[in-house]
Amino acid sequence: MGDRKLVENNGISIEPKEPRIISSEFERCSPKERPKRNKYAFGCSILASMPCFLLGYEIGVMSGAIIYIKKDLKVSDVQIEILVGIISLYSLIGAAAAGRISDWGGRRWTIVIAAGIFFAGALLMGFATDYAFLMVGRFVAGIGIGFAVMISPVYTAEISPASSRGCLTSFTEVFVNLGVLLGYVSNYAFSKLPVRLGWRFMLGIGTIPSIFLAITVIALPESPRWLVMQGRLSDARIVLEKTSDTKAEAELRLADIKAAAGIPDNCNDDVVPIPKCSQDDAVWRKLLIHPTPSIRHILIAAIGVHFFQQSSGIDAVVLYSPRIFEKAGITNDTEKLLATIAIGATKTSFILVATFFLDKVGRRPLLLSSVGGMIMSLTLLGVGLTVIDKSDGKVIWALALAIAGVLSFVGFFSIGLGPITPVYTAEIFPLRLRAQAFSVGVAVNRVTSGVISMTFLSLYKAITIGGAFFLFAGIASLALVFFYTVLPETRGKNLEEVETLFGNNFIWRSSEGNLKNREEAERNGQIQTGSNNGSIT
Repeated sequence: MGDRKLVENNGISIEPKEPRIISSEFERCSPKERPKRNKYAFGCSILASMPCFLLGYEIGVMSGAIIYIKKDLKVSDVQIEILVGIISLYSLIGAAAAGRISDWGGRRWTIVIAAGIFFAGALLMGFATDYAFLMVGRFVAGIGIGFAVMISPVYTAEISPASSRGCLTSFTEVFVNLGVLLGYVSNYAFSKLPVRLGWRFMLGIGTIPSIFLAITVIALPESPRWLVMQGRLSDARIVLEKTSDTKAEAELRLADIKAAAGIPDNCNDDVVPIPKCSQDDAVWRKLLIHPTPSIRHILIAAIGVHFFQQSSGIDAVVLYSPRIFEKAGITNDTEKLLATIAIGATKTSFILVATFFLDKVGRRPLLLSSVGGMIMSLTLLGVGLTVIDKSDGKVIWALALAIAGVLSFVGFFSIGLGPITPVYTAEIFPLRLRAQAFSVGVAVNRVTSGVISMTFLSLYKAITIGGAFFLFAGIASLALVFFYTVLPETRGKNLEEVETLFGNNFIWRSSEGNLKNREEAERNGQIQTGSNNGSIT
């Protein structure tokens, strides 16, 4: 069944039908009538988000490991930059492969593959004898990370009901932050070992979560949207009934997925034969060569949010935090590692707050307030580091300002731009393009991350460390304008409905208004029908 695809029928593109209004079903309920959060979907989202822990751990642990790698292997700062940042570029291979494999063999088994590849990479890094051997391990681990960051948000968005999709999809970023925090803790725990053993234990211990992930993820159901794309309607209905808030919502979600896949609404067989066709060519053609206005808008929004997430400097702060604290005046290795744990704790705390507000406040308010706070924090950090850099002695207030700037920056990032990036990108692409289109966003994300990681040390030597963070503040200011102008609100909308918000030369507010008017008309129509029957629905 894995090779069954549906994008075209006899060479004719099948356009999705007008989506049903699932979101309004939820929004017009009173608080007492709203269903409780689906625990099965909650559990599936946690398991599916665990691969992102591997990415977070790799980022966090490398920030401390490079201190001891530099001492043990006697490498230069340029070699350290390449070692740290190259894994993001390696992950492009994994992201590209994951998009194709997840469409062919399913989302669930793609997660298992991600865990297996990262296990091999962590093992190689732990037993590395020299710089070249370590780079081989980074290459393998990078492919596994590419698989993880691509497939986890897609699966979670597809399994989640509209009422809690933002919260559940943000679990991917929660696990990234947990991984970063435990990576920092691992650095501190193994820092007391001899130099030649300490960094190898830091990196090699990553095999343990990989094994646990590969075993537990087998319990996950397959994505209902992938099942429909294979023609397995009965299996998809079973999963949707388990992961929806109500049985009626499950039927509506199934109908919308069928419409997006081009399956007739009256076709309810357990297994529907799907004609073979060249799906990959059709997907890339519709996405890049001949996109509709809405798809073009969606693609620009996805690329923009991924680019600005990384270009605002988050990886520079997280990966090189010991070096930043050293520049701020903290010279003891143990104290620097303890300070990084504070960063991990701050990121994790704020991301947990964000998960509870994504579906209550919405994407845009959190995103805009997050980026505004990041601009302020980066400016404070730049000021503090510039004062310290220009002073001969230790300036306590500037040191405190720099530390406050670092902590507030990661906090503001984690309450908005961090979790919203995977949530937003996973929910805006239509079903027929989602897996491979999401891999485009991941590619932009990883390339930008790699460039920042591989140039930060050289950058701050060229324009001073304070100047580097002023530059990041300027980029974040551009991000604020872009997000305010281009990104519509998607809170509460089902995945098949979101596409209607985009297009019209970025005048997305008109699309959003039309959608609200249609929901209001539907609501009034239902009330009128209920009145004619002697009751109000």
